[in-house]
Amino acid sequence: MTLPVVLGTIASARETLRGKDVALVPTLGALHDGHLALVDRALELRGTVVASIFVNPLQFGTGEDLEKYPRTLEDDLAKLGERGVAFVFAPSVEEMYPDGVAETRVTAGRVGDTLEGRSRPGHFDGVLTVVAKLLNAVQPGVAVFGQKDAQQVFLVKRMVRDLNFPVSIEVIETVRAEDGLALSSRNQFLNPAERRAARVIPRALEAAESAAERGIDAVVAAAQGALMGEPLVELDYLRLVDPSTFGPLDDGYRGPATVLIAARVGTTRLIDNAPILLGRR
Repeated sequence: MTLPVVLGTIASARETLRGKDVALVPTLGALHDGHLALVDRALELRGTVVASIFVNPLQFGTGEDLEKYPRTLEDDLAKLGERGVAFVFAPSVEEMYPDGVAETRVTAGRVGDTLEGRSRPGHFDGVLTVVAKLLNAVQPGVAVFGQKDAQQVFLVKRMVRDLNFPVSIEVIETVRAEDGLALSSRNQFLNPAERRAARVIPRALEAAESAAERGIDAVVAAAQGALMGEPLVELDYLRLVDPSTFGPLDDGYRGPATVLIAARVGTTRLIDNAPILLGRR
């Protein structure tokens, strides 16, 4: 196994990657099988794969787990090397933000203030700002993201379109553990009882999908019914949105929708989502 070459500066990334056919997989590190599925897709799409590993302070709010977020660079490099990733872009905070807190930022707009943005003010401005910087540093032809972070994916795709970035965005389905829980670096913070309780989140999405042909009210009732059966799970939000706008749905809407759930299990906050087709068999 050959370990990836670690690029620690923007200048070295641009110099090393110039002229290469690059796919970028942006991550915060602490890689799990969900991240590696993104890597596998990137390897199918382009000749050179770059995984970025950067814990971005701009997307962590007050009281969130910036310092607690796991940093496992050596283990991450080994996993990426086993997959055949050639390069890892792993800049320091000082490299990405040499003047301290960035005054110039990409704003996520109205959608960025809803759902996750309402629960985590400023989060998506931080996400879009760092994604823009990563795209500028690595200059890939394609960047690969996971559907688990559905609102993030929507906002990144919109930013790329609105700001004319010369990159395509590839999205792969949420990768799940055998018990149905969406893979997340935060799952490691769940104790065994909390892990068992958290399984109700994917079950609620399954219930929502089963009720889809009966319309919005039936979907919400089915998902809420599943969630109410687990006292260790504290619901933050359960919403249905139009996947093309990420806005709310009108009463009587029929067609594609996304069900989104955010909940706290113990001290750990989890998100998940699923596409459904409302009002049609």
